[in-house]
Amino acid sequence: MGTRAALAAVFPSILRHEGVWRGTYRHLDVAGALIDQHESEVGCEFPDDGPFAYIQHNRFTWADGRETTARLEGALIGERLWWVAPTFSGWAWETREGLILLDLERKDEPGSRFYEMIVTAPDGNTRARTWHWVNAGGLYKRTLCDERRVD
Repeated sequence: MGTRAALAAVFPSILRHEGVWRGTYRHLDVAGALIDQHESEVGCEFPDDGPFAYIQHNRFTWADGRETTARLEGALIGERLWWVAPTFSGWAWETREGLILLDLERKDEPGSRFYEMIVTAPDGNTRARTWHWVNAGGLYKRTLCDERRVD
């Protein structure tokens, strides 16, 4: 069984995320005030073979002209998708209902982690991602990502 097939066996809905998604990320404080906002282009691929079951390409742009890019590679280990990236490490799993859940520890913000839920609409072309950021002081931020498939 190839890498893609092995991933699909554990994450039956994840291949619906394949392609390029554009959207907006909004970071909010606990009171709901906007902390940061930027546009995103996120490419998701699921290789047939190789060490990574999932590769994500991120490009984020801000209204002031700033831009950042990243390539994130996830390996299937058991029934979880694992990442070890420069800014975070952690894993993902899928619920019976097809929700993708992530538990990620931030390396660039020691003591912080976030929990993400990804919901894909029935049309398969829109999705929402919600992050809940916590540290020793409790919940300190939320991130809302609204995306539409463009390719």
